[in-house]
Amino acid sequence: MLKRIIPLLLVIFGSTLILSLLLQLLPVGLKDLYIAPGDEASVKEQLKSLGLDGNAFTFYFHWLNDFIRGNFGYIIFPGGGREPVSNRLATALPISIRLVIYVQIVSLLVSVPLGIYTAYRAGRRSDRVISYSLFAAASVPNFVFGLLLAIFIGVKLGWLPPLGYVDPSENFVEHIKTMILPVLSLSIPTIATYSRLLRSDVIATLREDYVTMAASKGLSNRRILFTHVLRPSSTTLFTSAALNMGALIGGTLVIEQIFSIPGLGSEIGIAIFSRQFFALQSYVAIIAVGYVLFNGIIYVLLGFVDPRTRERRNA
Repeated sequence: MLKRIIPLLLVIFGSTLILSLLLQLLPVGLKDLYIAPGDEASVKEQLKSLGLDGNAFTFYFHWLNDFIRGNFGYIIFPGGGREPVSNRLATALPISIRLVIYVQIVSLLVSVPLGIYTAYRAGRRSDRVISYSLFAAASVPNFVFGLLLAIFIGVKLGWLPPLGYVDPSENFVEHIKTMILPVLSLSIPTIATYSRLLRSDVIATLREDYVTMAASKGLSNRRILFTHVLRPSSTTLFTSAALNMGALIGGTLVIEQIFSIPGLGSEIGIAIFSRQFFALQSYVAIIAVGYVLFNGIIYVLLGFVDPRTRERRNA
């Protein structure tokens, strides 16, 4: 983990620095957007408080210093009014975290048995049909599934609410209903990717000598697949799940807009369209931190799923 900390910190530093530098290239300067008219002393005070009294790097390190101390900046309204970004994060971030967790759970619960089944039936008609279907699903963007599900299941059939969000503390049943369509929209392409990766690894593992030995001892196919094959075949799946966090977070940006879910994705959309670039920089940093933490957790879990990875690390 110590060897991994520095590269992961560099990911956070690099992503936020790049965004900060890009903000300096906006056609409309940050000073023009956020500095209210006033006398010279008032303008200087505003510039200093926002870190705009120096160059691009001064601005970035001013923001970084505040971010590390838990000050995520402000949403600045016309006329000089401000709202702490932390207020929005406290409401939006848990919603997006729930959505991503639901997607990962559903994706893994479906893709693991599906990947094992198609590997076991490799080359047969059922495998070809499922594999072609998964390939087609993986090629369709998640927002297309979102629009189709919202229109047909939500609006035309009326089986599930097409818009809105209910907190689980208010009504858990309604919360699940409002989350089904967004979760399915993000899960379908993810299931396709996970299943195909697991299928390939299971097929490779089935050719190992120890699997042949287990079969020669008379063990059932079910026991061989779930006891001797699944665990060593899950390394790529876990790695993909970690790397896919970035794609899922990006997917929530659109899916939350489609289904009117007030999560972090919606807040990012609002920040972009209303030019709240200070808030946007903090949102990106929060995503980068979450992405890095999740990858670090997966890195540790891989050692328990497949001990061979620990041996390669220590070699």
